[in-house]
Amino acid sequence: MQQVELFPVSSPCVGVCQSNSKGYCLGCLRSRIERQKWNDLMPAEKMRVLDLCALRRAKLDALLKAKEQAKAEKSAPE
Repeated sequence: MQQVELFPVSSPCVGVCQSNSKGYCLGCLRSRIERQKWNDLMPAEKMRVLDLCALRRAKLDALLKAKEQAKAEKSAPE
């Protein structure tokens, strides 16, 4: 049996609406399919998409941090 949600799950859209080369939105990090199907998803499915977006954001942040550190180490005097 499906659990009824008392509050709707809000869209993570931040209004950027541009995709990278892999099809993920640069603003909310949802895939094309996740964006297209958002209104048809059940609340539990929407929560799963939000979890995936959070994981993608953490991975992206870690990659950007590593890139900045490598750049700083390269430009630091020896």
